[in-house]
Amino acid sequence: MNKVLFITDVYKDLNIKKDTSILMIEEAIKNKFNVFQCEINDLFIKDNIVHTSSRNIISAGLTQVEGISKEDIKIKDFKLCFMRKDPPVDEDYINALHLLDLAEKQGAKIFNTPNSIKNFNEKIFALHFSQYIPQTLVTSKIEKIKMFFESHKTIIVKPLDGMGGISIYKFNELSEENLNIIQEMTNSEKTQIICQEFIEDIYDGDHRVLIIHGKPFEKTLARIPQDGNFKGNLAAGGKGIAKDITDFQRKVGEEIGEYLVKIGINFAGIDIIGEYLTEINITSPTCAREILDQTGINPITEYFKGL
Repeated sequence: MNKVLFITDVYKDLNIKKDTSILMIEEAIKNKFNVFQCEINDLFIKDNIVHTSSRNIISAGLTQVEGISKEDIKIKDFKLCFMRKDPPVDEDYINALHLLDLAEKQGAKIFNTPNSIKNFNEKIFALHFSQYIPQTLVTSKIEKIKMFFESHKTIIVKPLDGMGGISIYKFNELSEENLNIIQEMTNSEKTQIICQEFIEDIYDGDHRVLIIHGKPFEKTLARIPQDGNFKGNLAAGGKGIAKDITDFQRKVGEEIGEYLVKIGINFAGIDIIGEYLTEINITSPTCAREILDQTGINPITEYFKGL
């Protein structure tokens, strides 16, 4: 049984040159695995067994061989399954995790483990390591945000389910316009958001540290804001520069990594600005391709060695 499954966003929409999931698929093919791919809406239960309608990937970059349709396969019949769907972790995402959780109980081997993805919001997860985080407020109440702003004067505000720098704001004042943005983000004080003190070190880069089988990888990617922007996210226009891991990043990575392996997370990406931890990404961590392109060292080769 050498079949492996990658659960991703729509395959044709993945960036062939940058996507870490594509790099994983390439590595799986190099390792002589028979690679299949599906989306979360391809998962289904039949006769109490979790299945997927998946397509065979002959080489990365091809969605399928012309004329070959999807094949129904039991999840437990794959040697390994990789859950690589991007956020938001919405109702459809959670329902897929419920199915994958059942598949695990039926014998499937899934990374990262669906129960841990359900249990840990990527923004709030960092608060489990509070000694490393910046001053943080999670709330839906605008008055509490006003008080937090008064304490820090410059704050970052972002949703709990965002990715890639989407809907992240830097406020130097709480003008009527900015308060309207907060009102919308909180859905009129019904939806919690996260507020953090602004860290000036962002201009030196938001460092992605990959945690592979509990160990921080030797190279990081500093995502540096461009053209006066404060966002380092590559999707928001940041420039990625590969760097050697620092002693501080290694220390934090090792501590978090030790915990991650205990809960079935063997591939994660932590974000560090200066000496502050801001996020722990466990759904579909990225930046492996950029590290490989700039250093010639492939984090995903290291990942597959440990599987």
